[in-house]
Amino acid sequence: MRLLVLGGTEFVGRAVVEAALGRGWEVTVFHRGRHRPPPGVRALHGDRTAADGLAALAADDGGWDAVVDTWSGAPRAVDAAARLLRDRAGRYVYVSSRSVYAWPRPHGGTEDAPVVEGAAGGAEATDYARDKRGGELAAVGAFGTTGSLLVRAGLILGPYENIGRLPWWLTRVARGGPVLAPGPRGLPIQYVDARDLADWVLGAVEQELSGPYNLASPLGHTTTDELLQACLRVTGGDAELRWTDPDVILGAGIEPWTELPVWVPPDSELHVAVYGADVSRALATGLVCRPAAETVADTWRWLTETGSTTPPRPDRPVTGLDPRVEARLLAGAGGVPGTTP
Repeated sequence: MRLLVLGGTEFVGRAVVEAALGRGWEVTVFHRGRHRPPPGVRALHGDRTAADGLAALAADDGGWDAVVDTWSGAPRAVDAAARLLRDRAGRYVYVSSRSVYAWPRPHGGTEDAPVVEGAAGGAEATDYARDKRGGELAAVGAFGTTGSLLVRAGLILGPYENIGRLPWWLTRVARGGPVLAPGPRGLPIQYVDARDLADWVLGAVEQELSGPYNLASPLGHTTTDELLQACLRVTGGDAELRWTDPDVILGAGIEPWTELPVWVPPDSELHVAVYGADVSRALATGLVCRPAAETVADTWRWLTETGSTTPPRPDRPVTGLDPRVEARLLAGAGGVPGTTP
């Protein structure tokens, strides 16, 4: 297979590139040159936000079996790339998001659930959900419903994560001491390891799949407790998880998802929206999700071996809780280790 990855040097794009190379595929990456791509790829440079940003891609005479695009900004970038490549590639894979589903989202919602109104293909950036839906429309507009694959991913974790959710928890636990652990301990978490997403995408290309797919682990794949216990094990520090009632956390004005990454309160529309997807279609077509302990261990290994940090992305909110806020809440709430709120 010949694969073109638009990006390919960070997180999901990098996972796709490494998985494709592992299968012996010929891989071309088109990127801005800010990060070095994995060895073994052919690299083209360009900035999709610039007026002539696709010049190097337009001048190249290559053809590909598939294109993978992870763009999350203005839909016009997807529209321009897809129109340029529609006669040079067999399939356009757009890594979208479950954020495209309209609110409120039903528990166990399938790919047929209502979606938001997407920004027009040539539009500038609006908001994340409309931009991702606009990217989907651009891909389908250029490649048709049978030539486009829409990967509606949920929470994505794993090595090279450039959002900072799991890295924040790992570094916080490694720092030791009392750690604010948001209850309840058994709260289900639904996510996908970027490498499992990559493996499924490549399998989908081989199967010539098309249309939308929810991509995340099955419901009940892991819990808040299992994830944080894995962080304790791999970091080997002296941290003490202080499980704290969700109402206490919310009452202190702490923002779920951003200030306490990954966590959203139970019995809320937000929990249903983030962790309530039906992923049976992806599972039936080859999605395999590794254990949470493996995702945590490999992410910690990447962080420690490379000395990596997660720089804040301008298109995403900064993640993590201010240590002073955490200390004040723990002192007042008296979170108790080893108990269920």
